[in-house]
Amino acid sequence: MPPPTVPTATPSAFHNDIKCPALDKESSITYLDLDFETKLYLPLTKSPLGEASPKVKAPKLDRYVRPSEWSSARKNTMLCIACVATIFASFAASAYSPGAEQMAEEFHVSHVAVMVGITSFNMGFAIAPMALAPFSEVRGRKPVFLASGIVFLVCNICCAVTPTYAGMLISRFFAGVGSSTFSTMVGGLVADIYHARDRNLPMALFSGAAVLGVGLGPLLAGFIAQGTTWRWIFHVQTVVIGVVLALMAVRFRESREDVILRSKAQALNHWYESREQVGLFDHYHSPSTTPPQRIRWKIETGAVSAPLRKQVAVSLTRPFCLLFTDAVVFFFSLWAAFSWSVLYICLSSIPLVFGQTHGFEPAQSNAVFASSCIGCLVATALATVQEDLTRKFLRTTVKNEPETRLYGSCLQGPLLPIGLFMFGWTSYPSIHWMVPTIAIGVATMGILSIYLAVFNYLADVYGTSASSAIAAQSFCRNALGGVFPLVTTQMYKAMTTGGASSFLGGFAALLSFVPWVLVFYGKRFREARSVYSK
Repeated sequence: MPPPTVPTATPSAFHNDIKCPALDKESSITYLDLDFETKLYLPLTKSPLGEASPKVKAPKLDRYVRPSEWSSARKNTMLCIACVATIFASFAASAYSPGAEQMAEEFHVSHVAVMVGITSFNMGFAIAPMALAPFSEVRGRKPVFLASGIVFLVCNICCAVTPTYAGMLISRFFAGVGSSTFSTMVGGLVADIYHARDRNLPMALFSGAAVLGVGLGPLLAGFIAQGTTWRWIFHVQTVVIGVVLALMAVRFRESREDVILRSKAQALNHWYESREQVGLFDHYHSPSTTPPQRIRWKIETGAVSAPLRKQVAVSLTRPFCLLFTDAVVFFFSLWAAFSWSVLYICLSSIPLVFGQTHGFEPAQSNAVFASSCIGCLVATALATVQEDLTRKFLRTTVKNEPETRLYGSCLQGPLLPIGLFMFGWTSYPSIHWMVPTIAIGVATMGILSIYLAVFNYLADVYGTSASSAIAAQSFCRNALGGVFPLVTTQMYKAMTTGGASSFLGGFAALLSFVPWVLVFYGKRFREARSVYSK
């Protein structure tokens, strides 16, 4: 009678009572494909060296489990750490501006020149994921997270101590490079560890963290700069980044399925080799149908088996291919890039508009940033329940398609142009300052709905290539977001607050049709045009 199969692939659970023909080192090796459903059997014969032969310790395979089957505690721990990292990646981008006046005075440059530090950071933030995100899909998430986190930490320290303007710009660029993975790759991490049906809540928390950090940066950094100096803005970030990085090193587990399988295959093959050194050559793949064999496991990953040079080439080109050849990624990137740029413009215009219109001091203007944070929190709370509401009220007509992720943005996306028009045409001395402040929160709610729709949709559609698709839209989003703060003051002075906000609101209104188009035609686009989609 053949030994029973073991669904958990735990060596201690294998049966080992059957006597089988012996093999030797001259026997051929059979290479078999390994996946998470492969049933494993313990090699069954005794060593010809006798009972005194050394025992070879079997590997513990319980660590090589499909990430989507991890415990809720492990998933939630990783999600919380990743969201905190995301908050401070966005925080680092926007927290720079409250110290700009002090920096300009110390470095003897203009205010506009100092603001190039935001552009420099965003350029690094935009460019790095185009290589790092797809590389993580080949080599694993955790090493990329930790390596980039160290770069972020070191460069943030350099920002805090640099005595020169040039040193600040260089440090900011590489700080953007290091922090970029905490935005773009977290979406891929969520796609790795959560089933599609359970993904809305973690994606909502991640998206909320990214938008919250942008508003939280100038809010807290403004008070830090006012109470101490601009250098403490970076010192505080350094402490938090160090703590988050330590938690990642201890609590994070690798989440890429093919990387986990490759490690499992290596552990099993090393065990087999160790057994063969003491004379144990025969292993079972399927005792009921095959005789004992010399076995080695392999996994089907063409990207990993390719030379390193080809892996790097794929990493560098895949996001650009998605961006310029895939209509879904292109229009989503345009939509997300514009909304993100509007967020930067709104936040950059707050000191100007409220200072000129309502006579706010810098400390009072800093408090207005709380509106963006509140709007983000409200939108995140709505996002966590919107999918359940959609299923409840439309369950007779809604199919389990990625386009169902867009229903929330179809309804909430118009909050962005509404908030922009409201901000532009209520920023007058005769109208209470709370009205344009509320408008900023309304616009932020619209931006978050767009951000969440983009991440959810790309994760569902592009599966294992989700990080590359997200990196493509992140490139557009952060490239534009880094340029607009340089022209915000000139634009609002030349066009007035009402004109500039209406100009942006008009574009936002046009782009609010993007989710509607994809709801009706998205599946057709995916099937006809998208090479990388599932």
